[in-house]
Formats: sequence, C-alpha cells, structure tokens
Amino acid sequence: MVAHCSLPDECLLLNVVPGVDACNTVLETLLFAAAMNLGQSWYTVLTLFGSKSLASEYDRPSTKDIVATLTFYVQTWDEYYTQTLTLGIVSGPVEGILTLCIVYAITGIKGGGSFWQQSMLQTFGVAKHGIIPDYIYDMHFSQWYMVYGGVVLVANTVQSALHVLSLRKSSASHTKNHESPLLGLLPSFIPWILTALYLYLQPIILEHHLVPFVFYVGLINAYSVGQIIVAHLTKNPEFPYQNIMAAPLGLAVIDSLGMRLGLWPSVLGDGTYQIAFMFACLGLGIGIYGSFVFDIITTICDYLDIWCLSIKHPYKEEEKTKKGK
Repeated sequence: MVAHCSLPDECLLLNVVPGVDACNTVLETLLFAAAMNLGQSWYTVLTLFGSKSLASEYDRPSTKDIVATLTFYVQTWDEYYTQTLTLGIVSGPVEGILTLCIVYAITGIKGGGSFWQQSMLQTFGVAKHGIIPDYIYDMHFSQWYMVYGGVVLVANTVQSALHVLSLRKSSASHTKNHESPLLGLLPSFIPWILTALYLYLQPIILEHHLVPFVFYVGLINAYSVGQIIVAHLTKNPEFPYQNIMAAPLGLAVIDSLGMRLGLWPSVLGDGTYQIAFMFACLGLGIGIYGSFVFDIITTICDYLDIWCLSIKHPYKEEEKTKKGK
C-alpha cells in the first residue's frame, strides 16, 4: 500500500497493514469451493478452515507462504514467540500453488465442478476389492481433498507448536510474557468452535447465506492475525488474546442453544431476524476491521512522515548532489 520506499523503515508499511493478506483466504475459499462445486455446505466451511491463500508477513527478511486460516494464525503466533517465520512441512509456494492450479485447470478442461463429485479411486481405474470399504472406494475427489487438507493442517500446526515450545524451553530468559504460549491458540480455536456450533444450530445460514458469513468469519481471523502482527512489530510482551469481533457470534450461539435446549425463547429465532443479525455482524466486522487498519496506517504514516498511496517527499537528485558537496 506504499507508493514509494525511500527509507528502509517505510517499507514496513507493506506488511504492517495488519492481517489484510489473511482476507485473501476468504476469496480463495470461495473460488476453490466454486471450482469444486462444493456449494453452501460443510465442505465449504471445512475448506475455509483448511484452504490455502497467499500470505506475507513481515520478518527479516519478508517471507511468503501458503497457509490456511488456522495455519496462517498458527505461523503468525509462531513468529510472535520465536521471531522467525517458519514454513510448513508442505511448502505452500510449491505444493499449495500447484494443487490450486491443477484443480482450476481440470475444472476448466472438464467444463464444470461436477467432475470432482465422482469417486476418485474409480476415476483412476482402481478395481473394487474386498479389502477396500465401500465408503472409501466411493469417496469423491472433494472428500479426499478434505483428508489431504486435514493432514497438512495438523502437521503444520504440530510443527509450529513444537517449534515454539522447544525454543521457549531452551531459552534462558523469556523476552515475552511467562504464560504458556499454547494459550495463544485460543483466539483461533474458540471462534471456530463457535462457528461450527452456530452453523449447526442455524442451518438456514449454512445452506442459504454462507457466503456473507464466510466473509464475517474471515474478518475475525484477519483481526486476530493483525493484532499479533502489531504486537510482534512493536515488541509488546502481552499477547493479544481478545477479539471483540467474535463476541456477537458467541451471543448468537447462546441465543440459539437456549432455544434448542428449551431453556429460554430465542430473541432472533431462526428466520428473518437471524439472517438480519448475520448481515449486521458482517457490517460490524467491516467497521471494526476497517477502523483498525486505518488507525495502523495513519499511525505509521505520521510516525515516519510519509503518505500512503502517494509520495510525500519525492526524490530530488539536485538536493542529493548539494548534500554530497
């Protein structure tokens, strides 16, 4: 978002705009779900949890990786405690990009996403043997992708967790707070638990309004990632656990759960008001995240005496010559 970098510090603005790259995860999820004909279903939700999007975080030097919403968060959390952005076991810029390119290319060649809704083993010409259970033999390409994504997701998460714990254990003095670094994963896991509960309790959102809800969940993740990036760059010893954007989702789960268990009547119900509430949450998320990004940009620009998207101090060769003399 910077038009000119005349000083090394000014280049920080390229990556400090916090968590903006995390928003790409939502867009990539919708593209992938459309290409594989997943529709408004749990498969799309799982894809959001384990989909891959291009992410770049500030490090020395800046590094790029292909990560999921959870992996994106975990690797940013890893960087906060270790000061190093590590790549996952599966290299995103290689396997991740190739996977997406292959999926999109085959979808285009076959003329639609229905290709992915057929048995993968049968398509590859694997004969049906008694040792292969029917449910495995009949698994679609899309279902096998969930397995593949789940394995990669767990492997990358465990790798980052072990990396953080090993460095914390070997370090004689902790530069960060003395709480267990694993507690830093809660801001990612709690919203996802609430997301699953909400969609289970409100199938109307899952089946008819999943696209705007996916944007809302993506903003929750981007806000958490952004706060960690800011804490990392400012060397804040207090890990940012709070995420106010997840609060409305928690209230909606409580409201729906009470109705399902017969404990109290629902304020929102399961129809028009529930849909309106979901769009209100999206609007609230856009407002909170937008103000967060605006505050970071203006703060950095004021501190470095630069402008965003334009050049405040253009380069003048004659002035440099005079200073040289």
